[in-house]
Amino acid sequence: MLIIGIAGGTGSGKTTVVKKIVDSLPNGEVAVLSQDSYYRDNSDMPLEERQKINFDHPKALEFGLLIDHLKKLKEGISIEEPIYSYLTCTRSHETETVFPKKVIIVEGILILTNKELRDLFDIKVFVHADPDDRLIRVIKRDTIERGRSVDVVLDRYHKSVKPMHEEFIEPSKTYADLILPQGGNNLVAINILTSIIKMNLQKQEK
Repeated sequence: MLIIGIAGGTGSGKTTVVKKIVDSLPNGEVAVLSQDSYYRDNSDMPLEERQKINFDHPKALEFGLLIDHLKKLKEGISIEEPIYSYLTCTRSHETETVFPKKVIIVEGILILTNKELRDLFDIKVFVHADPDDRLIRVIKRDTIERGRSVDVVLDRYHKSVKPMHEEFIEPSKTYADLILPQGGNNLVAINILTSIIKMNLQKQEK
């Protein structure tokens, strides 16, 4: 099994990079775990308080559960990945079964900030994108997918997204084995990463 961690700032293009990697590998050989699934359940808090949660701080994540799930997959045991809703800021009662695969990709903004988690990665990747480009993507995503107004998105960006990026996410780039500039638009870098993955898979089969 090959475990890959793909980090990067909010709106950097991580999801696009992951999709292109998955599409380039044989069908059924890759499982993807999203950091977003492991945000703590806040159903005990009023909705108004939940909407103020700083999702860009490591404390918002249940790293212990993500690490436990990744270790189980490594041992060949399937796991039940939580389903998290940004609209309600709570976990669903339902889960999604993830089976062990030859390649496990863990994707999220904060995954390289936790030493125990990043020590489980065979390859650590950081997707870098221009801050202005990231902000534009965040505005589009949060207004369409998360039902937030532009004013709310911008306020959140200045109060938490930008400062947390500078404090936690950008510094975690130093742990990356490979940095992908220009996010999902950098086909050359994505092809290089895919080639590395394929070479590792070939070694495992020998």
